[in-house]
Amino acid sequence: MRKRLVIYRSPKEIDSLIHAFQEWNLSRSQWTHEAHLTVALWYLCYDSEQEAINAIRTGIKRYNSVQGIEITKNSGYHETLTLFWVRNVGRYLADESQNQSIVHLANGLIAKYADRTLPFSYYTRDRLMSWEARNNWVEPDLRALELETVSLK
Repeated sequence: MRKRLVIYRSPKEIDSLIHAFQEWNLSRSQWTHEAHLTVALWYLCYDSEQEAINAIRTGIKRYNSVQGIEITKNSGYHETLTLFWVRNVGRYLADESQNQSIVHLANGLIAKYADRTLPFSYYTRDRLMSWEARNNWVEPDLRALELETVSLK
């Protein structure tokens, strides 16, 4: 049985994270894998799929710009990774009860997808770390993703 992580104890904690992200004043130490997942969850809960994807994509790029993080071969915004995680968050939401609180959903999501290396189950390192994958969605080359619940375009 997977240990349930408790990152958030109240909706206010999630709202604070989202507000800091939207205002681009979230510290880099707070911009963790868990924070990325929570941002994706929040947008997918409150916006249409395409609006959520656009807001996440734009928000991360703007956050990186404000933080002075440039897109290089090895750092900065990564389109395929962003959409990979958005797809997984969307699938998670489709599988979960719609009557659960955002706190329960966020903590469950973080527990389920705590492993940051999950994309390497689907992609070779060369493909995932390519310049093409950093700038555009690329399909996995090791195994197919399950049917999507979130559009990737």
